[in-house]
Amino acid sequence: MQIVRIYSGDDGESHFEDLTLDQFAEIMNRVGPGTINLTRREPPYVEDYHTAPRRQYVIALSGAAEYETADGTVKRLFPGDIIIAEDLTGHGHIARSADDNYRVSFSVPLAEA
Repeated sequence: MQIVRIYSGDDGESHFEDLTLDQFAEIMNRVGPGTINLTRREPPYVEDYHTAPRRQYVIALSGAAEYETADGTVKRLFPGDIIIAEDLTGHGHIARSADDNYRVSFSVPLAEA
């Protein structure tokens, strides 16, 4: 299982940070306002550079996805992996399908830290 945080750096770019399960345990119960969403995306899809719509964590249920930052770093996430989206400002990141399966994910809003 991968737990990856994507956040906005002081340079205005999005960056990745690998987290441990213990670190995620500290974050996951900070549920914020908004809806919990179940999303299904048909492959192939590409979302060009964008910022996270809100502070949230997303659990992949099916399909593989790639996330890419401006420096060319790519993280590939599979079912069971978690991304914590906190790049609310700046250049953002790219998200795209990484296989031929539907991407189903579950997202939970997070309160401010």
